Amino acid sequence: MKVLLVKDVYKLGRAGDIKKVADGFGRNFLIPQGFAVLATEGALKQILKIKAQAEIRRASQNNELSGLAEQIKAVTLSFPAKAGDTGKLYGSITTQDIATALTEQVRFEVKRQQVDIQPIRALGEFTAHIRLTMDLVPEIKIIVYREGETAEGSAEPAEAEKPKKSSRKAKEEAATEEPAAATAE
Repeated sequence: MKVLLVKDVYKLGRAGDIKKVADGFGRNFLIPQGFAVLATEGALKQILKIKAQAEIRRASQNNELSGLAEQIKAVTLSFPAKAGDTGKLYGSITTQDIATALTEQVRFEVKRQQVDIQPIRALGEFTAHIRLTMDLVPEIKIIVYREGETAEGSAEPAEAEKPKKSSRKAKEEAATEEPAAATAE
């Protein structure tokens, strides 16, 4: 099915483009949502008008959200999480978690669909893209650290992360260290 896009559609095209899409996608999503119309003779005559209107709308949105984009670029989100010895999380940090935390910091509603990142399943630093418009896509920094540690301390290996000795060796060393500590006094 060929459709004429009336609005910008992420990962499909800009307003005024003619795209060939699956019948179900066009019939069940694009046309009912008002993102596209069937590419008929009459609709094709309106391409220039649709492109001009979309360009004006895109420019005004970019002007409105440019301040917000600068504010978002300065944001660093930190998430404490439970993780195993290898640094793999027991759960994951999802786009919904990121959107909620970002909304609290910038006081602008960011939907989970605007956050471009796969769920985070490991400790470390990550960057996520926030799609405000087709042209404005600021990046944010996300730090995932182990619960009980500080966000800065997660980059450096802590003493708790050193390999543990077997319990028998630990008991033997503790027994030999106690008399040494007593004689030192």
